[in-house]
Order: sequence, then C-alpha cells, then structure tokens
Amino acid sequence: MKPLACAALLCALTLPAHAGKTFTLASPQLGEGVPLSSAQVFQGMGCEGGNRSPALRWDNPPAGTRSFALTVYDPDAPTGSGWWHWLVVNLPANARALPEGASPKAGLPAGTLEIATDFGQPGYGGACPPPGHGMHRYQFTVWALDTDRLPLKADSQAALAGFLLNQHALGKATITATYAR
Repeated sequence: MKPLACAALLCALTLPAHAGKTFTLASPQLGEGVPLSSAQVFQGMGCEGGNRSPALRWDNPPAGTRSFALTVYDPDAPTGSGWWHWLVVNLPANARALPEGASPKAGLPAGTLEIATDFGQPGYGGACPPPGHGMHRYQFTVWALDTDRLPLKADSQAALAGFLLNQHALGKATITATYAR
C-alpha cells in the first residue's frame, strides 16, 4: 500500500465516533408533514388554541458549535415575507432540549433571548393562518451557530435575526409541521 493511501485510511479509522451523524431535531408533539395539534395553535385573532411551544430535542450538532438558536417560520403566510412565530437566540452550546411551553420563566436557559415575532412581541406564537387560505407549513428549525452570542435585542427585527442566523450557521435541522383552518 502506498504511504499516502495508508495515511488516508488511518485518518478515516480514527475519526471521532460522532463524525458522520446527522444533526437532528425531534419532538413528541411534532411530525414531518403532520398537522399541528390545538396545543400549538395561537389563542387569538380568531384562533382557539393552547399557544404552547412543543417540546424539542436536538442531537449531533456540528463540530465547533458555540450556541444554538430556534426559529418557527411560516413561509406560506400571505404577507410577501412569511411569518415569524418564534425566535430564540443565544441558547448555550450544551443545551439539547426545550420543554413544552418554554419561556423565560420556564425552560429557557439563562442568557437566552427571545426576539419579537410578527405578532409584535417576544415568545411563542402558534399557528393561525387565515381561514380558507389552505395548508400552511410551520418550519421548526434549530440552528447550530459559530458564535456564543448574536448581537440582537428583544426588539430586533426578525429579518435581522434571520440574516445573522444564516451568516453564523454551521448547520440546521428542521421539522416542518402543517396547519389549516
């Protein structure tokens, strides 16, 4: 065997055990392409739901991850720019889960920041598409980031948060749930 081929084989055999595993997001309340339950539907604007964020768990983040962010986005909202339902940034690198109904008072780690959503305030805002508008997709995404903190405030615009997330993303994992009324 040639020395270069032997060195490549040795490197392949000594990769860390987590190498090659996929960054994943899971939830007991969500399924890919599955309609949201009433617990995750907004309470208001004509919608009658629990307005609770689902429990979320993520595994196998990319090497070099220094923090996480979580977003919930509806690309089908009739706004021309979609609808941001939840933006959570500056989750610590050792975080791997959030409980159902996470908020600054329950379940969000210290130092975590919620950005104002398109409902006009921070915090989870459930699904509430216009009646008869058809099926909407709700993209629950966890972002692995290359920075400890994003330079955002609670009143920062969602578009700025989205720009910074894409600028600092090492990887992301998404579950796309659906809902119509």
